[in-house]
Amino acid sequence: MQKMRPVQVLAVTSGKGGVGKTNVSVNLAVALAHSGQQVMLMDADLAMANVDVLLGIHPKLNLAHVMEGTHSLQEIIVQGPAGIHVVPASSGVKKMAELGPRENAGLIHAFSELTLPLDTLVIDTAAGIADSVVSFARAAREVLVVVCDEPASLTDAYAMIKVLSRDHGVDRFHVIANMTHSPSEGRLLYQKLAAVCDRFLDVTLNFLGAVPFDEYLRKAVQRQQPVVEAYNASRAAQSFMQMAERIAKWPRPSGPDGRLEFFVERLVQFTGERVGDSA
Repeated sequence: MQKMRPVQVLAVTSGKGGVGKTNVSVNLAVALAHSGQQVMLMDADLAMANVDVLLGIHPKLNLAHVMEGTHSLQEIIVQGPAGIHVVPASSGVKKMAELGPRENAGLIHAFSELTLPLDTLVIDTAAGIADSVVSFARAAREVLVVVCDEPASLTDAYAMIKVLSRDHGVDRFHVIANMTHSPSEGRLLYQKLAAVCDRFLDVTLNFLGAVPFDEYLRKAVQRQQPVVEAYNASRAAQSFMQMAERIAKWPRPSGPDGRLEFFVERLVQFTGERVGDSA
């Protein structure tokens, strides 16, 4: 088997639903592909999988088939826009903490056998702080938190950061402000969240960028296309491209944590801990 290049694993999360997290995941993945990276987008919202809806694709197979051991990861991957590789989820998939040893081993094997050239894995997690969200975020190298200008969004984002930092040792987060009405609004949202985190938590927050409220984004959703493809000159598309450029400059992982199967091993280790805690 060919030697795999180091893979940057990004978990895109939000404290609550309705903030446009999946749209951010999809457009960041495509924007990274446009910047020259080989990108995989994994739909890890195991309860309400909708990456396929936003991309207008209709996969026949999904992550459930990999976990059951009936298909390889390579077999379920669907080609998306800009050449991204999409790993579809199923709303019928059991939560990560409910997977048995056989399924866990199958998942590690599936990733270790993947031969696609890959630079970045973007994981679209579920909203909130469910076990599956915590496990994906804890195993990822970088955690991106999507917020919008709603009190509940900031409160729930803080709650999620608190759980990940205090209980699971995640100490670095990148904030994306979505649906902003001005450049200053995005920065202000970040500063509000950072102020609370600085006061009560030992974490580092970085402002990755803001996505403006843009009618072209709504039109792109209706067309089931990423805005960076459908309306690449729009303000929203440009903001995603700028964030992708910043992400592309982040240091690449090195050593064992650059391997995809290392990410999955950490994921499985965490779900095992959760099962042990509840026993």
